[in-house]
Amino acid sequence: MYIIIYDFGTSSVKTCLFQIDAKIQLVAGAAAEYGLYISDDGGAEQDTEEWWAALCSTTRDVLKKSNVSPEAVEGMAFCSQMQGTVLVDEKGNALRRPMNYLDQKGFKEYKECMGRGVIKVSGCSLYKLARNLLVNYAGSTSAKDPVWKYKWVENNEPEVYKKIYKWLDIGDYLVSRCTGRIIRTADTAFATFLYDTRKGREGWNKGLLKMYKVNPDHMPEIIDCTDRVGGLTKKAADDLGLVEGIPVFGGGGDTTFVNIGAGCTTPGDTHIYVGTSGWVSTFMDHQTVDINAMITGVLSAKHGYFNYYAELETAGKCFEWVMDHLALDEIGVYLNKNTVADDIESKYTSLYDYLSEEVGKVPPGANGVIFTPWLHGNRCPFEDSDAGGMFFNIRIENGKRDMLRAVLEGICYHLRWLLECSEKKVKTSDTIRFVGGGALSPVTCQMLADITGRTIETVGNAQEVGAIGTALVVAAGVKGADVLELSRQLVKSNQTYVPNLQNKEAYERNYKVFKNLYKSNASNYKIINGGIRN
Repeated sequence: MYIIIYDFGTSSVKTCLFQIDAKIQLVAGAAAEYGLYISDDGGAEQDTEEWWAALCSTTRDVLKKSNVSPEAVEGMAFCSQMQGTVLVDEKGNALRRPMNYLDQKGFKEYKECMGRGVIKVSGCSLYKLARNLLVNYAGSTSAKDPVWKYKWVENNEPEVYKKIYKWLDIGDYLVSRCTGRIIRTADTAFATFLYDTRKGREGWNKGLLKMYKVNPDHMPEIIDCTDRVGGLTKKAADDLGLVEGIPVFGGGGDTTFVNIGAGCTTPGDTHIYVGTSGWVSTFMDHQTVDINAMITGVLSAKHGYFNYYAELETAGKCFEWVMDHLALDEIGVYLNKNTVADDIESKYTSLYDYLSEEVGKVPPGANGVIFTPWLHGNRCPFEDSDAGGMFFNIRIENGKRDMLRAVLEGICYHLRWLLECSEKKVKTSDTIRFVGGGALSPVTCQMLADITGRTIETVGNAQEVGAIGTALVVAAGVKGADVLELSRQLVKSNQTYVPNLQNKEAYERNYKVFKNLYKSNASNYKIINGGIRN
């Protein structure tokens, strides 16, 4: 069978055509970018028409590349970025530009609601957190959480607020545009922290809606990620170049499906993901929470299972940033820089591969340079919207290669920190699956093994694991199979990296300093960046 999956990320969509029989095969893929509009007030917004144009162009591209007939496609779904806010009217039209998960315009609304109270935990009202924890083992501890985006619109754009029919996440909006049916999947509903995860009580919690003063009429019907939503409408089919009536499944968020695409489907299996963002996640058959470290068990695609999930908001984004602003010459001193970059990309798969090779020439520890990967604040294991990235301990003998390696090491240090925090509540696996675009670099894979002290495994098509997991969910739905068992059968490791103990001393020294850098600079971050949200 052929299945189309839209891996809908922060800044681009990767549209994947899979064939699934005795194995899962990526037949063709195509990518297209769209904007992320950052504003001085903490905003991070996107454009629905840019999203749709990217979907349409990439769908037609994969069909053309593969020579697969649109009539052969048996199902489709979205694997999308989460914790966005799309406010729609009764016809499913967006009432304003959607707010991305990075949007923190609602800082004032967050502080006014969660910052009040005599007793606080992690800067939040103990009473309100306790009510949340009893319902879903989670709570809003960040201005970036979706409810504050919703409340910001209520307080600042009343004319938009009056027109709201339903409040959706990004993937839900795209499903609605494909089917005409306005729903939320359970995982994106949970990501609002207004969802009740208790057995037999699953759904919107009336008490939490009342506590956060959210209009219950704005909350859509909830379905499972594995449910069939409906058939592709004629309008959507014509736009995409597909056939009317193709089954569209619920799909859901990227964190929901990556464990399935990584083959981590037995409770206790741990994976690390590095894409634009990054995380450490352990598959669980029960839910738990560490409110101090901002880690909780989010819903899995399989009902009754959870992913204990610790997030780094900017991971691969940090390497993209250092490539654009440090490796390349944005000032224009070297006028032939584009020629140089083009020449490099003719010899390597991408500029990232070249930089990865150059990083491998620098000794572990980056000659003493340390980087903090908090380019848009941080959530776990500390929540601070004011936190920023820094290069620490640059000396006259250091060069750009040291700084490039320090960025990758800094990402790995933070992932180790998240892994250690996860260990306080759950047992993580000794062997960890490493997936996402970061796993394409052998240098980064070995670095992660050395820094965490764990054996690291990779899988085929590591950059498309979210899409693979979603495709397996759709295939299981069509075939009536168990998706966890299907994942175990079809997803296998292809490379193993064992920690090199010779690198342990340098990494242990730098890791100790890395963890101290936030504590030493938290007040400085607030002095410089705190005024932006006041």
